[in-house]
Amino acid sequence: MNAKTRQYLFGALFFAFGIYQLAISDLLEFLLYGGAGAAFIVNALTLEPGLTRYKKPLVIASWILIGAVGILFLYVLQFKHL
Repeated sequence: MNAKTRQYLFGALFFAFGIYQLAISDLLEFLLYGGAGAAFIVNALTLEPGLTRYKKPLVIASWILIGAVGILFLYVLQFKHL
């Protein structure tokens, strides 16, 4: 399995777990897992050969998503699980 396929797979798994969190009415963790899935998928899109002219905005978007998910993770960790 190559790196691009693995990133799409992890993104899909995070989205699936996010949908499960939404089903049990946990919106905060749905946003956490949905954002992580979006970060993996946008990061995988940067490796697509057809999207080379959009590589810089995709990389910027993936880093913004990674930062937002990191901050949200720290928030969830601090105020929900401790």
